[in-house]
Amino acid sequence: MTKPTDDKAVILFDGVCNLCSGAVQFILRNDPKGHFRFASLQSAAGQKLLEQHRLPTDNISTIVLIENGRAYTRSTAALRIARRLRGAYPLAYAAIIIPPPLRNLVYAYIASNRYRWFGKAEHCMLPKPEFKQRFLE
Repeated sequence: MTKPTDDKAVILFDGVCNLCSGAVQFILRNDPKGHFRFASLQSAAGQKLLEQHRLPTDNISTIVLIENGRAYTRSTAALRIARRLRGAYPLAYAAIIIPPPLRNLVYAYIASNRYRWFGKAEHCMLPKPEFKQRFLE
């Protein structure tokens, strides 16, 4: 496991959410350049990064992207992540022109139902050995 570096973006995710863990696996498969590092929102590293960016440490209803010293949440984070993935996924970034309140309505609906639809794990996911270095301590 590594510590964050200035040239890598960090994704903070809900470590017990099956949808979120699946999204992390998806990003790992579609980020061959290794642009993203990861930490669960519940981890010590995640909590420290939330504090550093003046974000609530008890809110686990959003994904957080820390990139170039700035923190992005909800749909903005998701779209900024998509633009770095291989394949056609960067095309989704065009949705950034939709005003955030409208984009975030859809995001909030999914976030509020994620446990019901996809379930909740008892423990945070453990990364596969080949991806372990991409997770923060």
